[in-house]
Amino acid sequence: MRTKPFGFCLVPFLLGCCLLLSGAPLMAQNATSGPEVIRAVHQDLSPALRDIPPAIPSGLLHEHPVKPLHPEKPFSGVPDGAQQTAPIPRQATITSGLNFDGVGNGFVGPNGAFSVNSAPPDTNAAVGATQVVQWVNESFAVFDKATGNAVHGPVTGNTLWSGFGGSCETSNSGDIIAQYDKAAARWFLTQPVFRSPFMICIAVSTTSDATGSFNRYAFPMDNFPDYPKYGVWSDGYYGTFNMFSGNTFVGSKACSFDRSAILNGAAATMVCFQLSSSFGGLLPSDLDGASAPPPGSPNFLLNFGANVLNLWKFHVDFATPANSTLTGPTNLPVAAFSEACGGGACVPQTGTRQLLDSLADRLMYRLAYRNFTTAPAHESLVVNHSVRVSGGGKHSAEVDGVRWYEIRSPNSTPVVFQQGTFSPDSNSRWMGSIAMDKVGDIAVGYSVSSSQINPAIRFAVRVPTDPTGTLEPETNIIVGTGSQLHSLNRWGDYSSMAIDPVDDCTFWYTTEYLKSSGTFNWSTRLASFKISGCH
Repeated sequence: MRTKPFGFCLVPFLLGCCLLLSGAPLMAQNATSGPEVIRAVHQDLSPALRDIPPAIPSGLLHEHPVKPLHPEKPFSGVPDGAQQTAPIPRQATITSGLNFDGVGNGFVGPNGAFSVNSAPPDTNAAVGATQVVQWVNESFAVFDKATGNAVHGPVTGNTLWSGFGGSCETSNSGDIIAQYDKAAARWFLTQPVFRSPFMICIAVSTTSDATGSFNRYAFPMDNFPDYPKYGVWSDGYYGTFNMFSGNTFVGSKACSFDRSAILNGAAATMVCFQLSSSFGGLLPSDLDGASAPPPGSPNFLLNFGANVLNLWKFHVDFATPANSTLTGPTNLPVAAFSEACGGGACVPQTGTRQLLDSLADRLMYRLAYRNFTTAPAHESLVVNHSVRVSGGGKHSAEVDGVRWYEIRSPNSTPVVFQQGTFSPDSNSRWMGSIAMDKVGDIAVGYSVSSSQINPAIRFAVRVPTDPTGTLEPETNIIVGTGSQLHSLNRWGDYSSMAIDPVDDCTFWYTTEYLKSSGTFNWSTRLASFKISGCH
């Protein structure tokens, strides 16, 4: 295990500035190492979560600092090449489900009241057979999917590793992810350790009950594993990390954790490839739906460069790790865009001069994958990020929108099937998450703000018969009644759009908002809905 200490990095770096010519993809030459085999340094079987006394949360207010992928970029002046300036006529009939407060300011659950002690919340949720798990920095709760009532929590994230020993138990670093392994009917919950020795802490439930027992693992990381993102796949749990050594970005690391071993509570390894410092902010593909990827399919990894998406294929072989491969990137040209706020903070709110962080220097979680096996059979990936639409000069406020994509045939001849930038008015939209249901309906959730409104939560949808690259009129989840004040500009690192695994139709979206103006007083919302054509 590597235990060399590294400092906390606040130095920006360039992302994907050296673009490859279109054509045949590079093989794994852009990886500086790998395949690297790393064994878990500790594992055990936990008691039932419902029986574990909650760990004591930190009472100190603290901000999770952003580690940008590059210095803020000036506006190129090139108009957005995919802007949708008005919604198309509505075809979809949207049926609203639950709409309730999640973990946040004033939330009270079976384990008591939650008190905000960190920012931003990094709101994230997963949906299972009967429950929803929502995790924020630095606590989580389990909800009954039918009623929205909390059945466990709020408890601090490291409660999951109580009695495990080591830094997984004593650290509560945030940057959390909750997933539901639909094929196995298990919960996948994870957070990193952001102090030396750096760790990735993984807990996978032994049943579909998130309040039951978990197989717990600690995997060592040689450097600071920032911004971890995960995807559930047939042959592994895939993760991507922005790796720092001291003050130096050394590139994204892509890893696959042995899913079969972890599900069975056996000794487990991960196989990793370290990319060069030219590439950061990768997302792994995450399976939605009942149809698995084709046998032997690699996991897909994606990031963006200048008007291009970069696609990799990661094939893992846990029996013979040396046979594991990372190939790519294949470059997929997209319509011209500029990052919202140049990647920094410029989103306005009413009643304050405090601007909010865009985190627009990377794709937004998740990279959702679906395998359509009926005619017309195809594989699809959907993903989004935040882009500048207009303004931003000395005399005009910037307006930002959500750029979204559908990529088809990623395993053969990948193509950007459709793309659009949703910006139907002068409000800014950012911090989105996107998913697709089993009939091909798409839903995008996001935050909305301007100098005239408090940050709000909305979503927009499209059905397969809509013109490509377009979304229908948006729907409010909740109208915010407060703005974030003073010197706090952090507004999440991601939000979450998930699909209910039971009907494969119901969308669940969660992100943050404020009930009253202030700092360290955020609330979160969970809302479900479905589109009438899916049943």
